[in-house]
Amino acid sequence: MTAGPGRRSSTFTRLLRHGFTDASAAERLLDSPELAPIRNDPVLLEALGATADPDLALQGLLRLLEAQPGPTARRELLDTVIAAKPLRDRLLGVLGASAALADHLVRHPGDWHALVTYEPRDLHPGVEEFERGLADATDPVSLRVAYRRCLLSIVARDVCGTTDVAQTAAELADLATATLRAALALAQAAAPDDAALCRLAVIAMGKCGGHELNYVSDVDVIFVGEAVDGADEGKALRAATKLASHLMRICSETTVEGSIWPVDANLRPEGRNGPLVRTLSSHLAYYQRWAKTWEFQALLKARPVAGDPELGEEYVAAVRPLVWKAAERENFVADVQKMRRRVVENIPAAEIDRQLKLGPGGLRDVEFAVQLLQLVHGRTDTSLRSGSTLHALAALAAGGYVGRADAARLDEAYRFLRSLEHRIQLFRLRRTHLVPEDEADLRRIGRSLGLRTDPVTGLLRDWKRHATVVRRLHEKLFYRPLLDAVAQLAPGEVRLSPEAARERLVALGYADPASALRHLEALASGVSRKAAIQRTLLPVLLGWFADSADPDAGLLNFRKVSDALGKTPWYLRLLRDEGAAAQNLARVLSAGRLAPDLLMRAPEAVALLGDGNGGGLAPRPRAHLEQEILAAVRRADGAAQAVTAARGVRRRELFRTAAADIVGSYGTESQPAEADQGALVDRVGGAVSDLTAATLAGTLRAVVREGWGDTLPTRFAIIGMGRFGGHELGYGSDADVLFVHEPRDGADEREASEAAHRVVSEMRRLLQIPSADPPLLIDADLRPEGKSGPLVRTLKSYEAYYRRWSLVWESHALLRAEPVAGDEDLGRRFVELIDPLRYPARGLGDDAVREIRRLKARMESERLPRGADPKLHAKLGPGGLSDVEWTVQLLQLRHGHEEPGLRTTRTREALAAARAAGLIGEEEAGILDEAWVLATRVRNAVMLVRGRAGDTFPTDARELAAVGRYLGYGPGHVGDMLDAYRRTARRARGVVEELFYGT
Repeated sequence: MTAGPGRRSSTFTRLLRHGFTDASAAERLLDSPELAPIRNDPVLLEALGATADPDLALQGLLRLLEAQPGPTARRELLDTVIAAKPLRDRLLGVLGASAALADHLVRHPGDWHALVTYEPRDLHPGVEEFERGLADATDPVSLRVAYRRCLLSIVARDVCGTTDVAQTAAELADLATATLRAALALAQAAAPDDAALCRLAVIAMGKCGGHELNYVSDVDVIFVGEAVDGADEGKALRAATKLASHLMRICSETTVEGSIWPVDANLRPEGRNGPLVRTLSSHLAYYQRWAKTWEFQALLKARPVAGDPELGEEYVAAVRPLVWKAAERENFVADVQKMRRRVVENIPAAEIDRQLKLGPGGLRDVEFAVQLLQLVHGRTDTSLRSGSTLHALAALAAGGYVGRADAARLDEAYRFLRSLEHRIQLFRLRRTHLVPEDEADLRRIGRSLGLRTDPVTGLLRDWKRHATVVRRLHEKLFYRPLLDAVAQLAPGEVRLSPEAARERLVALGYADPASALRHLEALASGVSRKAAIQRTLLPVLLGWFADSADPDAGLLNFRKVSDALGKTPWYLRLLRDEGAAAQNLARVLSAGRLAPDLLMRAPEAVALLGDGNGGGLAPRPRAHLEQEILAAVRRADGAAQAVTAARGVRRRELFRTAAADIVGSYGTESQPAEADQGALVDRVGGAVSDLTAATLAGTLRAVVREGWGDTLPTRFAIIGMGRFGGHELGYGSDADVLFVHEPRDGADEREASEAAHRVVSEMRRLLQIPSADPPLLIDADLRPEGKSGPLVRTLKSYEAYYRRWSLVWESHALLRAEPVAGDEDLGRRFVELIDPLRYPARGLGDDAVREIRRLKARMESERLPRGADPKLHAKLGPGGLSDVEWTVQLLQLRHGHEEPGLRTTRTREALAAARAAGLIGEEEAGILDEAWVLATRVRNAVMLVRGRAGDTFPTDARELAAVGRYLGYGPGHVGDMLDAYRRTARRARGVVEELFYGT
């Protein structure tokens, strides 16, 4: 057959045409003596070309011929291959798809006869047929050989297309059932005394229980044992445990024939820490008292398969009612979704793009979604109680719980992904869910799935397409039927009943499902383009609302915004087309009261949530804010209108800041939550402080312009104090300030003073006028003489006061002083005046230190609200803001003169400078910084959630949960949040005791 040099034989060309990749090697194999009788038979090449890997199939056929015991056996195999098309297709199909089964046939060259019979009863064998196939096994080795022989027939039907992927998976589960029974029989025969003491039932779980097993998979089981009549229960359970352990070893251990598959009993109560075998009553006691949500989800697939059938049925009958009550558990949906997220998070980064089972858009997404819907609606609809994913999906579609089109797409995608999984595992019969990277592997798999023109490209394209379908649909699956139920657009379609819709909303965390359904009906009903877009958006939005602590508020707020903006052409288009806008809006609307309240006053601020050039949630620089506000002041008719415009800008920018804070804290599908909590705090504090300064600058300009034209008879500056001066304002903070003025040359001092006081009075009035915009409260109580002193002083008056009367607390307060608006030169000179007071050349004397400590102690005892838990008070409690700030400020007063880095109004900057200067250890600085950031985040969270300022955690359960979500704690973990706060504050208090109080 070999052609002369430089020429290609006609056989070489035919081999390439039939799909061989190494035609030269194939020619050499065909020239072997064993294949001589059939080497020129066109039927053989045609059959080899139809396999997944013609090269592998030809090689396997030659190895099988070589392994035959003699010429007669070899002739019988060759004659059957040529004459019997069913055998030829089956045998070559197996050899071209599985190197592992080719190895088995070589070791057991007579087993090819298992593929010869082709009668109707052989097309879909069940447990009985497989039990007959395993009946001659007398030990673990012969059981493995018999198992592989049965597996041959399953694979042959699969690769030839006689069975589809669901039938193949069911046959594999039936073969596993027969194998478990055979293994248990071997274990009982080896220990008849133990078998006589107990009744043992083997309950299949997972894919085996669901009748949808893979080629190579752990077989999940639970063992139930009982004593036979008259036997001691303890002895019986020990005997049952020995039998169960032996069964597991028979299946799992590696022998000369390899292993069958691992038997995994870790789904039992208490997992691997619990007893391997329990009585039925012990199982029930655990499930009734201790079981977690995922355990009921797992029990959905429980099915008795081996051992005592009566005990197995008793077990399933006993646990089934508990399974269908699982959806009534608190945080049920959140628990299931959290477990799914945890699975994805644990996938190694290098594998996530190749993970067929666990990755996004993988098999587990379909299975989780289907199981969740089964548990929600299976309580009242028994047709949904199937362990099979595909059967359950069909039942969900038939009952209207899932849209038919969505179910059809998921069914197709799931079948493709399972077929791909089977083909990957079949090659080596190894447990893997990773799509290979090698091109030869991809080519073989693609051809096995019917892709012949360009199998590698076609396989990757189809895989990505189906994964995208799954990723897009698996969450929408919950919500789209809710809209179909209220929209009622297609007469005759099966829909969710009102009761089923209510059940689903309750399971998803909605406290008032009746109102939620009314909102959905108002948003999604009708044939308008607006309603059509809403029906596209709402399935996703409802999922995001359900991922918050208050889904009802999220949906209600969305309806309000939609009602306000529904007629604008850009609103729904923004949510539909901008990648982040819809999810950002959902997060903002369901995270608490403040951001939605700010948005409702001017709903057009939704545009800030988009990705486009006009949107974006990054804080705007102070110069830009001031420029916009001053431009609005110039255009306004009078101070009132000007300040209204300035307050409008402030409201919009407060919304921008709050929205960015919420989105950064929650994270989105494309952007995880901000890991650096300190960065979030700094962004909020800087943005709100800059916005407050710009608003004051605009208000000052408006008041001066209306009362005096372009020039006030006195220079005027506003000095930020407290958190304002420290760039650390929160959402609910007042603006602590000092007002300073200096009469212009030639101006009457009395007139100048009166003008300055009028400016302050008018600014405070205009910024507090009731309106749609939040007021800005100005607090000047930190001025000399406090509330008893004049609101405004001249620079000389401040100088005289501080020279003669200044107290330690005033030097302390001046550490945060920074000019924020008005005459820049006057502000600079004010800072020059106070620097010697706040950074004294000789530091602080002992008396001054004692006075500061006394003031701090008095504040702790007098200002803490009655009834408040000090350990959870973020401002005044142990380890709270006050503790950290006073400690840092004491270091500034003592060492600020020598250490330039300490001359800052910002707490975290000063703390970092103290650490750099060696005034505080790195560990202690880290503890104080962590506590300060956490306490600040708590205060911000309370304001975002409740819409009003607060220094301690809310008592309302839903509000507390919302604070927890903002701080990164999932549903059901508010206790962990409070414990973490106490722990952090306790550590900080220890540092404060040492550094501030010197104890």
